[in-house]
Amino acid sequence: MKREILISATQREVRVAILEDDQLVELQVDRPEARRMVGDIYWGRVEAVLPGLQAAFVDIGTDKSAFLHNSDLVYDEDDDDDADDEPEEPADVDQPDSVEAAAADAPVASSKPRGGRRRRKEPPQIQDVLKKGQEIIVQVSKEPISTKGPRVTAQVSMAGRFLVYMPFASRVGVSRKIGDRAERQRLRGQVESVMPKNSGGVIVRTVGEDVTQETFERELTTLISQWNRINKKTRFVGKPPKLLHRETSLTRGIIRDLFSTKVDRLTVDSRQLHNEIIEYLNGIAPELVDRVQLYEDKKGLFDHAGVETEIRDLFKRRCDLPSGGYLIIEPTEALVSVDVNSGRYTGKKDPEKTILRTNIEAAREVARQMRLRDVGGIIVADFIDMESRQNRDKVLQELRTHLGRDRARTKAFAVSDLGLIEMTRQRVRQSHLQSMTEPCQVCHGTGRVFTAETIVRRMERSVRRMAAEGRRDHLLVRLHPDTAMYVLEQEGDLMKKLEKGVGFGVEMRDDPLLRPDEFKLVVKGAGRDVTQQYAVA
Repeated sequence: MKREILISATQREVRVAILEDDQLVELQVDRPEARRMVGDIYWGRVEAVLPGLQAAFVDIGTDKSAFLHNSDLVYDEDDDDDADDEPEEPADVDQPDSVEAAAADAPVASSKPRGGRRRRKEPPQIQDVLKKGQEIIVQVSKEPISTKGPRVTAQVSMAGRFLVYMPFASRVGVSRKIGDRAERQRLRGQVESVMPKNSGGVIVRTVGEDVTQETFERELTTLISQWNRINKKTRFVGKPPKLLHRETSLTRGIIRDLFSTKVDRLTVDSRQLHNEIIEYLNGIAPELVDRVQLYEDKKGLFDHAGVETEIRDLFKRRCDLPSGGYLIIEPTEALVSVDVNSGRYTGKKDPEKTILRTNIEAAREVARQMRLRDVGGIIVADFIDMESRQNRDKVLQELRTHLGRDRARTKAFAVSDLGLIEMTRQRVRQSHLQSMTEPCQVCHGTGRVFTAETIVRRMERSVRRMAAEGRRDHLLVRLHPDTAMYVLEQEGDLMKKLEKGVGFGVEMRDDPLLRPDEFKLVVKGAGRDVTQQYAVA
C-alpha cells in the first residue's frame, strides 16, 4: 500500500492529511484557539469524590473539572501471575495520542481475569484512595466533548518513538501489531535488560521491531529523565491546578508516531517546518530524511494533491459510492447512524449479488469515513438486507479488515437480528463536524425550520391571546419577507379577518432582519415588543 503524509502550515493553522493509495483517509487540524490537550500532564486538586459513580472530579484549570474514574487510578497489581502468561497489551499503541494506548496496558478495575491471562486485584474503593482537596498528578486522556469536561488518568505515560514509558506500571509489554511470538520475547528481553530496577513499565511500539538494544536504552533514559523533571515540578510550581507538561506539537507527534519506512513520502509546504522536521529526524531516524520533501509551488499543497474537495465533503450527510450507491451519515447525541442505500445501482440479474457489491463498497467507505471524520463512540450501520448468511459474514469481514487500518481502537460486532452492524470507535476529541462547525442560529442544529403557514398560525394565536387579555392596542406584526409573501399570495384577507376577530387594528410589515421562522409583535404607538408575552407556541 502506498502511504503519504501531507503537512500544510500557516501562522494560524496546521493541517495534516494522510493518504493511502492516493485516497484521503485521515485529517488532523491544529489551531491556536483549539489547542490539543490529550497527553498534557497536570498537577490537579480533587474537587469531589463520588462513591456512587466510583469517580472523582479534579480541578486542572479548565472551564469544567476533569473526570477521573476509579479504573484510571494507580494501584498495585497482583504478583501471583503465571510467569508463562503474556501480559495484556494495547491494540493501538501507535495512535497519535499514545497516553490512551498506554492506559490500556495498565491495570483496570475488574474482579475477573481479562482474557484468561493475568488476574487483577480487586481495586480499592475510590473514596479509600482519594479525598477532597487532595493533590494529584493526572494526564488528559480525552478532550472536552459537548457538555463534558476532559477525562484524565493517573496512569501517566510518556511516549517516545520506539517506547511508551509508564512510571506507575511495572511490566514490559509489546505492541500486539508485532505478531511473531519469538520476536516479542526478544524485544521484551532487550528492554528488560536495560530497564532500571523499580523504575516503572514500558511498552515496545510497533516501529521498535528492528531497533537495537542501545537505541532502546538511550530512549528509555531520555523518557525517565523527562518524567523525573515533570515530577520535581510539583515541589516548586505552587498550588494546583498547574500544567506540568504539554504534549508535543501535532507535527512532531505525527513524525514520532507515524513516519516510518512504511510511509513512502512526507511533503510539507512550510520551509520553517521542513527544517524543524529534518532536524528532528536527524536525531531519531536519519534514514528517513530523504523521504521528506519541501513543496514550494504557488498552488496550494492540498489543492495540488486533490484533497481539498474531499475535506469539504466530509461535512456532508451524503457520501457517494463508486457503483452508484450512497451512505447517509447522521451524528446524534447518543450515536452515529449510517444508512446504506443502493441508489441508482440496480445490477444486472442477481439481486443478491447487486446488494453484496453495494454492501462491500459501503463497508470500505464506512471504515474510511469514520476515520476521516474522526467520529467516536457508538456507530450503528444499517446495511442493505441480505438473505445469505455467508454474504453477511463477507461484509462484516470487509468492514473489520478496513477498520484494522485505523489507529484508534475500533470494534465491529456481529450482524444483529435487525441486520444492523454495531461498532465502537475510540473517542479522544471532538469530531471534525463538532470542532469546525457550530449549530445554525435559525434551526439550532435540528436542520429544520417551521413552514411559513406554521409561523402564520403561531402569529395568529398570539394575537388572539392578546385580545383574550383585553388588550386593544394597535398592533404591528413583523414577518420575514418569505412569510409575508406567503400571506399575500395564499391568505390575502388574513389581516382583515384577524382585525375583525380581535377588535383592534393589526398591520403587517416584512422585516428582512428576522429569521425565516421568526415573527415580532410590536405595539405601534409605544413601539414596545410584546412577542415574548404572547408567543407561546
